[in-house]
Amino acid sequence: MSTHVVTPHTTAPGGPPTVTRLTAAGLDAEADALGELLAATVAGGASLGFLAGLDAAQAAQWWRSLSAEVAAGRLVVWVAHVEGRLAGTVGLAPVAKDNGRHRAEVVKLMVAPAARGRGVARRLLDMAEEFAAGAGITLLTLDTETGSPAERLYRAAGWTPTGTVPDYAADPAGKLMPSTFFHKTLTPA
Repeated sequence: MSTHVVTPHTTAPGGPPTVTRLTAAGLDAEADALGELLAATVAGGASLGFLAGLDAAQAAQWWRSLSAEVAAGRLVVWVAHVEGRLAGTVGLAPVAKDNGRHRAEVVKLMVAPAARGRGVARRLLDMAEEFAAGAGITLLTLDTETGSPAERLYRAAGWTPTGTVPDYAADPAGKLMPSTFFHKTLTPA
């Protein structure tokens, strides 16, 4: 097993995505590919906290800046590969506050355009939920642009919409858009 990854879930070639939890070293090793994925996803219009014009090198540097968070357990990152190529990623940010240790936020779920429709997003989301339940986390939260394909995914995956906030975040073009907040209650494993 590679020294930079943990918890691989392998599948047959051409089958469902292979999902791997990254260590800090694994995140550094995948940073360039993750940067390309993030830049392409933002260029495609996804609201992920970045504006249009983000290039792959800037995005890779952003990923590298998260290594300490991953090493400290303040962020858990998974990547999905399909036929050996990076197909998607998701993060889970456990709350560090004493009164919030029962919850975590799902962050930066994205899938490469060529890998969409192959179950990648759902598999990544399932992995984050399974990990959280295993860690004793009983409440997950997230937000996404209202009306986006991601919103439809979360509804289909059994997440409960909590509410919508107008003008919450700018899309890549800089236009303020509403965001829908979701939560999901988990049963600890």
